[in-house]
Amino acid sequence: MTWMRRTPKENPHLNFMKLAVAEASAGVRKGHGGPFGAVIVRKGKIIARAHNEVVSTFDPTAHAEVMAIRKASGKLKTFDLSGCELYTTCEPCPMCLAAILWARIPRVYYGCTRRDADAIGFRDDLFYAKTRIRLGAGTVRLVPLGRRECLRVFREWANKKDRVVY
Repeated sequence: MTWMRRTPKENPHLNFMKLAVAEASAGVRKGHGGPFGAVIVRKGKIIARAHNEVVSTFDPTAHAEVMAIRKASGKLKTFDLSGCELYTTCEPCPMCLAAILWARIPRVYYGCTRRDADAIGFRDDLFYAKTRIRLGAGTVRLVPLGRRECLRVFREWANKKDRVVY
C-alpha cells in the first residue's frame, strides 16, 4: 500500500483574507492611506475589493470597508448586502462597523485587532471606548482570521518612511 501525503485543503476564507492583505499592501505602496484592505464576497465570488484611501482622497470616511461596501452596493445595485461576507485586514472601527450594520452584512472576518491598530498609531481603540458599541444577537458576527498575514502589512506601513499618520 502506498501512503500518500495529503495536503491540507485550501481555506477559502484565508484566501479571501490574503486578497484583502494584497489590496491593503497596494494602497500602502501607493501612499493612499493606512494598511487596511477589504474584500466583499457573495457565494464564493468576489464582488468588491478596496483599500484605505483617506490620504489620497482627503476623505476621513474613505476606509477600506466603507469603500468596499460602496463598490459592492453599486455593482449589485442594492444597499442590502445580507448575502455577502466581508474580509478586512483589521477589526472594523466603529464607523465601519456602523456601515457594515447598515449594509446588513452578517459576517466579517478580520485579521488584526483594534489594539494592533493602536500600536501603529491609529485611534480605533479610543473610538470604541468613546462609543461603547455592543453587538447583540442577530447583528453581525466578527470572526478573527489571518492575523499573522495581516500583521505583515501593518509592519509594511509602520516601516514606510513617508507614511502619513492620521
